[in-house]
Amino acid sequence: MGRDRLFRAVFISEPGFEQLPLDATFPTYWKTLMSGPEMPLACLTDFQARAQEHLSKSTWDFIEGGADDSFTRDDNIAAFKKYRLRPRYLKDVSEVDTRTTILGEEISAPIGISPTGFHCLVWPDGEMSTARAAQAASVCYITSTYASCALEDIVATAPRGLRWFQLYVQRDRQLNKQLIQRVESLGFKALVITVDTPKIGNRRHDIRNQLDLKMNLLLKDHRSPKEENTVPYFQMSPIDPSICWNDLSWFQSITRLPIILKGILTKEDAESAVKHNVQGIIVSNHGGRQLDEVPASIDALTEVVAAVRGKMEVYLDGGIRTGNDVLKALALGAQCIFLGRPILWGLACKGEHGAEQVLNILKNEFHTSMTLTGCRSVAEISRDLIQFPRLILQREIKIKALDTLGGNEV
Repeated sequence: MGRDRLFRAVFISEPGFEQLPLDATFPTYWKTLMSGPEMPLACLTDFQARAQEHLSKSTWDFIEGGADDSFTRDDNIAAFKKYRLRPRYLKDVSEVDTRTTILGEEISAPIGISPTGFHCLVWPDGEMSTARAAQAASVCYITSTYASCALEDIVATAPRGLRWFQLYVQRDRQLNKQLIQRVESLGFKALVITVDTPKIGNRRHDIRNQLDLKMNLLLKDHRSPKEENTVPYFQMSPIDPSICWNDLSWFQSITRLPIILKGILTKEDAESAVKHNVQGIIVSNHGGRQLDEVPASIDALTEVVAAVRGKMEVYLDGGIRTGNDVLKALALGAQCIFLGRPILWGLACKGEHGAEQVLNILKNEFHTSMTLTGCRSVAEISRDLIQFPRLILQREIKIKALDTLGGNEV
């Protein structure tokens, strides 16, 4: 018997053992035992630091890595700090209500869970734990095409949860159709089509680590919902790089679900989305994992919001780490924000309870931000709360001028 297997056999009943990750070794246990009680996790970045301690280097790099130099990944976070808040005081904020709606469904706060795949890499129950956390927090969970749990199991474990489904369009149209009809029959409320991934971005960490997900993870076969067969990730049909605007009518013809496009960053694409009668946009740069050196999500938001002219709901993901970030996104026109990496940090630390704690921390911070800026409801959050940096303000003035002139250049 190896040392680490012997360690688990001997120490399984000792204090602190049950808190260790499944692959913990004797040095990990000894360090945990000697370090005493862990400090409470007070913010999302606390979870980030703790999660890194629990995960292997390759898994951590897969989650945290960005494309190329990771400029956009880092800018997603930094860009929020360019915007300052303009609080209003002497308002009765004895009661503050964070509730809102997305596509007509009420949620406890304008916070949701972005689609990320392979949750079983960070916690054994994977997406089932994520779904339970979302249900407990009364927020929306967008389930990924690359979920590592069967969709039926995700639904069964959190039957009252609000769920949308994210689709990577496959080359096989029949597979797309079967999958969409399947999620519709399972009670998913919207179809989120990711548009920024005709090819996987250049993720250097994964190349250096020689990451091979098919050696670590099996996905449920989307083509066999009633079978227990699994297929390696890279045996699935590749993402279709040929999808274009005209293909949206085909998707609209096969489902009654509202369609949301994820990955829009420009007014031109936002205007095309309006023309093609989709029901929503998620302003997103894929967490900086696709094309590097594109605008931070928060910087692209105002351009997209102006372009849709209130004809559809606009959401945002990328860079949200605090309640102030949520408030700024809503003040700039987002209906709701979605979290990606922080949910995985929560799962890595404490599974379902960690993910729920991440959501509750952010909800509480958002409540504080609303209270301290004089907003008693989400409806009272407006652009007047934002002080813009000079360069962004100049761009805003130009956008408003073009809007007044009907979109024509001066």
